[in-house]
Amino acid sequence: MASTTGVSLLGVLSVLKHPAPEEGHVKSDEEIMEILEAFDLTGSYRDTAELAGCSPHTVARYVEARDEGRLSCAPARRDQLIDPYLEKLEEWVGTSHAKVRADVVHDKLRALGYEGSERTTRRVVAVAKKAYRAGHRRLYRPWVPEPGMWFQFDWCDGPLVKGTRTWLFCAWLAWSRFRVVLAVSDKTIPTLISCIDQCLRKFGGVPTYALSDNERTVTTDTIARIPVRHPELVAAGRHYGMTIATCVVADPESKGGSEATVRVAEADLVPTEANLLPAYGCFRELDGACERFCEEVNGRVHRTTRRVPAEMLAEERLRLHPLPEHPYTSVFGVTRTVGANTPVISFDAGEYSVPHRFRSEVVWVRHQAGEVIVTALDKDGAREVARHERTTPGNPRYVDEHFGPAPEGPLNRTPRAKNASEAAFLAIGDGAGLWLSEAAAAGTSRVRVKMAEAVTLSSLHGIAIVDRALGHAAVTGRFGEGDLASIIAHLASEPAEACNRADESRSLQAGTSVWEGFGR
Repeated sequence: MASTTGVSLLGVLSVLKHPAPEEGHVKSDEEIMEILEAFDLTGSYRDTAELAGCSPHTVARYVEARDEGRLSCAPARRDQLIDPYLEKLEEWVGTSHAKVRADVVHDKLRALGYEGSERTTRRVVAVAKKAYRAGHRRLYRPWVPEPGMWFQFDWCDGPLVKGTRTWLFCAWLAWSRFRVVLAVSDKTIPTLISCIDQCLRKFGGVPTYALSDNERTVTTDTIARIPVRHPELVAAGRHYGMTIATCVVADPESKGGSEATVRVAEADLVPTEANLLPAYGCFRELDGACERFCEEVNGRVHRTTRRVPAEMLAEERLRLHPLPEHPYTSVFGVTRTVGANTPVISFDAGEYSVPHRFRSEVVWVRHQAGEVIVTALDKDGAREVARHERTTPGNPRYVDEHFGPAPEGPLNRTPRAKNASEAAFLAIGDGAGLWLSEAAAAGTSRVRVKMAEAVTLSSLHGIAIVDRALGHAAVTGRFGEGDLASIIAHLASEPAEACNRADESRSLQAGTSVWEGFGR
């Protein structure tokens, strides 16, 4: 049978079959050289044997081996039980592309009548695999990327956020090695296009090609090794003036750049035994971690280029195409205008809240897997800003964080001055504001007169002691005439550090020592 390795396994093993000049003891290189030197001196097998202390036949064998060009000090390889099966073994290795296991080969050989040891089988299989790989090894021409030509992206699993699964969109420019990592909640077409738009805006331009894996969001099918592009992604590429290509199926070599980016991002952001968090409390924390990661890797010297990626990006931007002013938004759903005073939108008869910074702005809304997703545009491009469970009329979906700080209610108001006298009183300190709130709640009479008295006392005794006295009066409910002056006099006569503090040594409660003998 013809060899599938390019080099016959029988030929490889036959090299070891030539008998060594000495069947028993293996001579060292020095001993062999002494034998051949003595023979060249005497020209006689017998005389050489006497000088070297060996048999004339040994001398003859080494001389003949030297003349035939097969002089070797390696031990002789004798015929083995596996020799009749070498051709079949080579066939199995070639058919499996050197992936067949030695134990499987041994079982097959035993079925054919082989009675040798498994150790011999393993050694021969190793030689056969090495010979196969030598004849089928893939050769590479180093890829030298050009600035402004390629950007690569891929996905990896992200950490949990409030118990919800996330993904990391990892991208980089092949020439400058500038990286971008974005955290997302899904890998759908709108999210993918949003991530691409954000990456291009961070790059500051559009490269000629984008290379990715064969995700369903990129390639809908593969026919005769030709990928069929997703129509929405083709339209998005046309919008940005960029060709989106995919790697060869089951060929890691063609997507090494994106794989390396994913590997680095996983090592720093995805939870492992050695680093970072098992989960994040919110997406803002995860976004912050991604930004810090990108700043770190883009600000340090790259191992291959020996340059800082952020500095190389400034050069590569000169070769990038201009970026469209508006993102590709047709996949983000329908438009809605956020309320000017209330950050709420209406969609399919349901109401959903939106972060208050988007008031009076246009956002895009769509349904996806029972959820309502809101996308907005900012300086970094299109990004998801809200995600709600789908609701019904009369059951709005609101998120408290979307409405900002809660306004002051009827039971909780912060004093704010409206005239000079009120400003002078509140300027005393926090104690003044607390006194005013408590005095008003208690229905205290002549509040303005007492406030003016406090301002006068602050000019006499100092603002600090009056502020402290107002706080004491508010806590103890002393709002009568002369109470504030009395508290100030007491505080002035007894320093703060000398005040008695409740502790175990000053407690009036009876101890438990009287109960020690109870029940005995």
